[in-house]
Amino acid sequence: MTNLLPTERQAWRRTDDHSPGAARLKLVTEPLPRELAPTAVLIQVHAVSLNWRDANITNGGNPWPVIPNGIICNDAAGEVLAIGQNVRRVRVGDRVAPTNDTEYLTHRSTGRSWVAANEDGVLATYIVYDEAVLGHLPTYLSWESAALIPCAGVTAWAALKDVGIGKIVLIQGTGGVSSWALKLARASGLKVILTSSSDEKLEHMKKIFGAPEIQTINYKTTPDWHEKVLKLTDGIGVDLVIENGGASSLVKSLKCTRRGGIVSQVGYLGKQQPDNLQELVPTIIDRRVILRQVTSENDSADVVTDISFPGALTAARLNTWMTSPPL
Repeated sequence: MTNLLPTERQAWRRTDDHSPGAARLKLVTEPLPRELAPTAVLIQVHAVSLNWRDANITNGGNPWPVIPNGIICNDAAGEVLAIGQNVRRVRVGDRVAPTNDTEYLTHRSTGRSWVAANEDGVLATYIVYDEAVLGHLPTYLSWESAALIPCAGVTAWAALKDVGIGKIVLIQGTGGVSSWALKLARASGLKVILTSSSDEKLEHMKKIFGAPEIQTINYKTTPDWHEKVLKLTDGIGVDLVIENGGASSLVKSLKCTRRGGIVSQVGYLGKQQPDNLQELVPTIIDRRVILRQVTSENDSADVVTDISFPGALTAARLNTWMTSPPL
């Protein structure tokens, strides 16, 4: 490192004070390492994306343990400022982001360390990571758009894997992961059924994506939405569900998935009441459904490669979709 490099950073850390009216976050100034470890990388953060998960952790709602007073957020886009002497995967000036689980780098990894939970997050002016957990970002995207990739983008990508052209996918909601899944599904030639509690949001999405028109269901006005899904698929069910409700919707999702289909569990936004899962095991056995949730650093590399490759998902097309934020 040279004298021109930063020696301190600003970061937003949780206060872990959940009493009514108390500040949940505090802005702090803290020193950066004086020397980088041999495989460490110093990154200047240009943009950070907020997810539902960030608010949930900050407000004490995370179902897993978190470190005390951690830095929040796990979606960021940054520029490499300096590298350790043994770094080979990235160079100064590269656009990069850390993977969301820095211990789960391949499907054979046994550890877990989620960014902004088991370790500090990325809402800081500078961050330092080992080169092994960094992925490159597309050069044609703005910093703000690129910051949507590491968590929401990669999760949606992993959730859609192994589903071929022409298959039918049910996407729940219009939030970050769901919006990414919708964009990737349409670019991949998948037929989409989209759910939301808002007719306005559903109409907005249909307008954005045009023909062929997305089939939609308002789950608030149609409580038995899984039955409607079956009707839309001639009683067969969808090939894949992007499931983000958790206990409150999982069994219904399984019931409207075709036999041998896939449910990708990407969130737990609904009320997590055990009584809603009484039919879980019998339904999985009866429907022969694969229930999964898997992302790794390999997925990060794959999604960036795909959206950077000139083809069905062109830079102009993705940029147009990225300017339409989650609802």
